[in-house]
Amino acid sequence: MEEGVVNEILQGPLRDVFDSKQLITDISGSGNNWAVGHKVFGSLYQEQILEKLRKSAEHCDCLQCFFIIHSMGGGTGSGLGTFLLMMLKDEFPEVYRFVTSIYPSSEDDVITSPYNSMLAMKELNEHADCVLPIDNQSLFDIISKIDLMVSSGKLGTIVKPKSLITSNAEALKSRHKKPFDAMNNIVANLLLNLTR
Repeated sequence: MEEGVVNEILQGPLRDVFDSKQLITDISGSGNNWAVGHKVFGSLYQEQILEKLRKSAEHCDCLQCFFIIHSMGGGTGSGLGTFLLMMLKDEFPEVYRFVTSIYPSSEDDVITSPYNSMLAMKELNEHADCVLPIDNQSLFDIISKIDLMVSSGKLGTIVKPKSLITSNAEALKSRHKKPFDAMNNIVANLLLNLTR
């Protein structure tokens, strides 16, 4: 929902992936509060969201599934994300709802993450047809193990030397500071392989 964050994405390398006419923003996000995302932004933007969903659905020849990717720790992803899921069930009851939920690690600095996750899980249980959970801590552990194998030179048959994750030494150095690109590559590959 944060206008600044959305504008940053629209100016980045992925800007062509998004249809700017389909975006809905507000001045601020949900302040890491599930209730603000679900109750405040959900009801405030419900009609606008439904209108954009209907327009997108009209362009489909055979709408079979909605695929939602959202964070469970923050307020917008957990709150507004599950509100959207509830709206999809009401508006398109025959269309499947697949959800990829990104769970925060125990190192998360957002104090409300456990509460947001629990409140969102109740909604997922009621409104999602399939949930594919992804744990941030597990992703970080995978990247750490790969880094260790790359630095020791023991890739072998376990990890491909020229994979997206181990592509070059410069990326390896930067991952120690910010492993998010490598973590996102794992998630992207997982999701792309689901939709083949």
